[in-house]
Amino acid sequence: QVHLVESGGGLVQPGGSLRLSCVASGSIFRLATMGWYRQAPGKQRELVSTITSRGTIDHADPVKGRFTISRDNARNTVYLQMNSLKPEDTAVYYCNLNVVRQDYWGQGTQVTVSS
Repeated sequence: QVHLVESGGGLVQPGGSLRLSCVASGSIFRLATMGWYRQAPGKQRELVSTITSRGTIDHADPVKGRFTISRDNARNTVYLQMNSLKPEDTAVYYCNLNVVRQDYWGQGTQVTVSS
């Protein structure tokens, strides 16, 4: 069983920054594609960023140039550095671990961008 625990969310003003962290239990982290998704009120969950086991990165268009995903396999941790935050980035952010076509999810962390 894989458990994912996110942290780092909070309230930030427009233009500010936050760094989200997600720690995974177990020994499969280094083999997995890790991702961050978000869900705003009344909207479907959407992909934000992914990073494969080999370090290939993809960011959704709305966050390109502002968000950066990274991973530390020694710490079983994936990060999402979010800069130049906008009110439309407000959402619950979820960590995802995908391996052998199985998905695992964290409980989510709230990010609110407001003045």
